[in-house]
Amino acid sequence: MISKTEYARRRKRLMTMMGPETVAIIPSAQEIIRSRDTHFNFRQDSDFHYLSGFNEPESVLVLIPGRKHGDFIIFNRERDLEKETWHGRREGQQGVIDNYAAADAFPIEDIDDILPGLMEGRKRIYCAIGNDKEFDEKILAWLNALRTNVSGAETHGEIIDVRHFLHDMRLYKSPAEVKLMRTAAQISAKAHIRAMQKSRPGLCEYHLEAELHHEFARLGARFPAYTSIVAGGENACILHYVENDDKMKDGDLMMIDAGAEYQLYASDISRTFPINGLFTKNQKIIYGWVLKAQLAAIETIRPGACWNAPHEAAVKVLTKGLIEMGILKGRLQTLIKNEAYKPFYMHKTGHWLGLDVHDVGDYQVGGEPRVLEPGMVLTVEPGLYISKEIKKVPKQWKGLAVRIEDDVLVTEDGYEVLSKDTPKTIDEIESLMSQSAA
Repeated sequence: MISKTEYARRRKRLMTMMGPETVAIIPSAQEIIRSRDTHFNFRQDSDFHYLSGFNEPESVLVLIPGRKHGDFIIFNRERDLEKETWHGRREGQQGVIDNYAAADAFPIEDIDDILPGLMEGRKRIYCAIGNDKEFDEKILAWLNALRTNVSGAETHGEIIDVRHFLHDMRLYKSPAEVKLMRTAAQISAKAHIRAMQKSRPGLCEYHLEAELHHEFARLGARFPAYTSIVAGGENACILHYVENDDKMKDGDLMMIDAGAEYQLYASDISRTFPINGLFTKNQKIIYGWVLKAQLAAIETIRPGACWNAPHEAAVKVLTKGLIEMGILKGRLQTLIKNEAYKPFYMHKTGHWLGLDVHDVGDYQVGGEPRVLEPGMVLTVEPGLYISKEIKKVPKQWKGLAVRIEDDVLVTEDGYEVLSKDTPKTIDEIESLMSQSAA
């Protein structure tokens, strides 16, 4: 749980970075129609949530450094008994003042009349320009109204992207955020364990998807952080396979890439295991190389290491493995330099993780790979994908695909694997799968 104090601290820090004579305008997410008159489950915009914790659509957050009557304002829906009876409770204006520490709150219907006045005298306007065309047009309309209607107003109206400051803030997780992410990873670990124990030939991929989502919800994470990937056999050669409707075959591997979202914080875990519970000789070999690559990549993570270090370590091990398996031929360094591994390992070894599964934050600073610092959380996910469509590959490897992914926190003296409870050695997986799930 993120405290009111932490949300306030975030807002204060952002306003300090913005400086005086500025205003930040950040809209909530909106409800999205799924089909006709039904909607997808509402999920708050991550930036809006990061600054407020408020979880309603049709809202706009405004920060005005130095405002005499308070610097944190929300425009939101009014209380409406009839609509709340049909669609759920609303905070209303008094609710966001009492429960979310807003200095002022106004009905969202009044924003066109009130917000231009709040923008008066503010020389720089911070917003997520380019993110929502319709909302961009509203900001320009408010700015034009102010210029037209307020004689002599000192509003230069320079528009600046707030995400430059805000997303850099989000890159560094607080202890409270780390606690939520650790919980998300623990829930996900139990879900992966359940899926492994329930696996058997003859089921369909969606049966394991159901087991995952059952465990997420049972443990307090109602929704996955992203569409779960449950890919049996060669389906795992499709990196973002989400059909999850194929029959699971005896002798094939299963690759699951799935993570729970807990209080809007994501986890992201991948595991590969034999559908029948026992690895074949060739499966053990390819799995072993991917596991070696992942462990080598994780060992590079520490404060002061560069962002690219895990990827470079993984590529070196995977390329060596491809040579040993007879898939690539040549000198190790030459093959790495020429990126000969790319038909079999085509993605990077990780990404930032947080409120979004592919979380915000620059990967380069000043044209150089970013240096890792305490509080950053990243995934480490090497893989090998030997599609049957690739020619000149020894037959015994065709159709095999393995990905292993963990969530890793950069600590003061190294790293912590948040998803460490998810089995990943061959012995651990085979031992677990010999036990039936309750």
